[in-house]
Amino acid sequence: MANPLSQITFDFSSEEEKDVKISGHEMPEEQQETIVQEETDPRLEPEDAVTTVVEALEKRRSPRGRLSLKEIHLNADLIQIPPDEILFQKQYYSIGEVSKWFRVNQSLIRYWETEFDILEPRKNRKGDRFFRPIDVKNLVLIHDLLRRRKFTIEGAKEFLKKNKKADEKFKMIQSLEKIKGFFNELKASLG
Repeated sequence: MANPLSQITFDFSSEEEKDVKISGHEMPEEQQETIVQEETDPRLEPEDAVTTVVEALEKRRSPRGRLSLKEIHLNADLIQIPPDEILFQKQYYSIGEVSKWFRVNQSLIRYWETEFDILEPRKNRKGDRFFRPIDVKNLVLIHDLLRRRKFTIEGAKEFLKKNKKADEKFKMIQSLEKIKGFFNELKASLG
């Protein structure tokens, strides 16, 4: 006699979006069912089980390709530029260091260099780019325009042409954001 088949079912009526994510993923249904069986825990609520399945599918996705707009927006505030005292201690920074600070590919920084005239990194005979601290500051401004404020390349170029003192305004906005962050931390520690 054949063993009776067991089937795992969930009611996704209230979580349609998550259901679409799972069923719409580019993976055969048999493999999706295997993931569901591997990742589900009988102690979890059905909604939590779906969340773990979605996380498992996201982990298995290839790291290649473009980031989604949501991921770009989340990473826009995570740049790690050293403070001015440390930044201006060295004359030049390699493109590798700069790309790690901004969490972008080196090719994107090279592209921005061709598009924006305010970026003028030095090149050695081999062609390696070395950025001065001033260039890094200009990159921060360009990154802010393109990633956080969602300007297009052409819009950012025009903004920089029209606003010659855009750098000063940007510095003022950054200092105000630091003050805001300080007050938010103070509020969190008091409350």
